[in-house]
Amino acid sequence: MEVVMLVIAGVLVIEGLGPMLFPRQWKKMLTELFELETPVLRRIGGALVTAGLVLFYIFSS
Repeated sequence: MEVVMLVIAGVLVIEGLGPMLFPRQWKKMLTELFELETPVLRRIGGALVTAGLVLFYIFSS
């Protein structure tokens, strides 16, 4: 359970770096993401999940 909490903490730190260091660019990126069509967002999300699972598999072996 501790490992899971450390991973979540790491994700929060990484996710927080964008708005903290580059707030204008981060807002612009979010605006552009909002304008994308739903199927495109699904593909992006699927690619991110797949990449995460592959990395998880590689590093957990």
